[in-house]
Amino acid sequence: MSEAEVRPASRLSDRLETIHALLRQRHDRLDPDRDVHDDDGAALNTIEAELQGRLDELHPADLADLLESLPLEDRLAVWQRVRSDRDGEILLEVSDSVRESLIADMDDREILAAVEPLDAEEIADLVDDLPTEVLPELMASLDAQERERVQAALSYADDQVGSLMDFDMVTIREDIRLEVVLRYLRRFDELPAQTDKLFVVNADHVLTGVLPLHWLLVNSPDRMVHEIMAPDVNTFHPEDDAYDVAQAFERYDLVTAPVVDGHMRLIGRIAVDAMIDLIREEGETEALSRGGLREEEDIFASVWKSVRNRWAWLAINLVTAFIASRVIGLFEHSIEKLVALAALMPIVAGIGGNSGNQTITMIVRAMALEQVGVSQVTRLWRKELAVSLFNGLVWGGAIGVVAWLLYGSVSLGLVMTAAMTLNLLLAAFMGVGIPMLMTRMGRDPALGSSVLITAVTDSGGFFIFLGLATLFLL
Repeated sequence: MSEAEVRPASRLSDRLETIHALLRQRHDRLDPDRDVHDDDGAALNTIEAELQGRLDELHPADLADLLESLPLEDRLAVWQRVRSDRDGEILLEVSDSVRESLIADMDDREILAAVEPLDAEEIADLVDDLPTEVLPELMASLDAQERERVQAALSYADDQVGSLMDFDMVTIREDIRLEVVLRYLRRFDELPAQTDKLFVVNADHVLTGVLPLHWLLVNSPDRMVHEIMAPDVNTFHPEDDAYDVAQAFERYDLVTAPVVDGHMRLIGRIAVDAMIDLIREEGETEALSRGGLREEEDIFASVWKSVRNRWAWLAINLVTAFIASRVIGLFEHSIEKLVALAALMPIVAGIGGNSGNQTITMIVRAMALEQVGVSQVTRLWRKELAVSLFNGLVWGGAIGVVAWLLYGSVSLGLVMTAAMTLNLLLAAFMGVGIPMLMTRMGRDPALGSSVLITAVTDSGGFFIFLGLATLFLL
């Protein structure tokens, strides 16, 4: 592994900051409004040369991070300086939204040159983002086996194992000695990435077991493969849910696992790097969904693209905010008579929203890990309502004391305590109910959850607090 492939975070951060500084210097030198100096040409050439050298040192994943952190103009300037033999690897690493901008800057010849050297499963990952006119020529450039593998990967949904499996693996027969296996392995220039075991198959390519590499190394070369191999209990099918498989990788500390068909014939493998990418993408998608964002967004995307991504839940939020304002409007006369209500009611709504988001985060996470389901909603309500009742009495009592000391009214303090407790109970009820209802409707339980719980606790908190104040204080 080269030095560029493994770097401490601090060194990487320094290198990226240096590149950002070089880009700023380059931008300044190219600014048409600045005064021209005799040494501008030489200085620009020096900057360009150092920038190129710095870019060549970076690992593709680090280059992807750099490209995602740059505005479009600088991003394309860097992209044009990336060596063509690294284009494909970088396209795999960047986010979908940034990949779109990079591919748009490439002509058909450059796209084909970047994609053709990739493995079948990597090509399948990029196919949806490639221009339609490039695909026939790309498929024609592949040999029959690679073309078949690409088509196989494309035949599965994005959330199935078949779309993530790779075909680069080492298989051996069970009726040979370990000495033969060692000689066979020495013929490879390098083993496939993440190779921790060899897959043992029979003449019909049916998986019969696995041979971990460390078992191969510590056993006598005269022993037979079938004597020391282990039957692999962690086998998966291409139709399996990829997230379930990712959980199995985490549970059993897997590095690779075989993918078999219905007859136990080995058709591919799934590796831990694909699972890590999947888990990261799931986490990012869930975070975006909670905020009401429809899809991943390039932070430097055009205004119009960002507007399209964000408008739907903002419209919903506008409606819910209007409802909250009308709730306050119902109690205008109460607020006029007791101005302290206006100062205290945001506290009730804010604490309720925070508590509701805590509950909904816990429930969504537990549902994603398949620890809870819709059938357990009653038990979850009991638990979360009990937690909220305790928190409401404790923290509601604390803020009630503060209200009493500030405004000299015991009644106001009691109303504050009661309102806080009731709103926390409402937050707990909805924090469990919203993701459960979304799941029952066949929707992502995280979708817009943060927006919805905030809307409920705001409107509910205002109504509870102002209603109690109207009944008992005025």
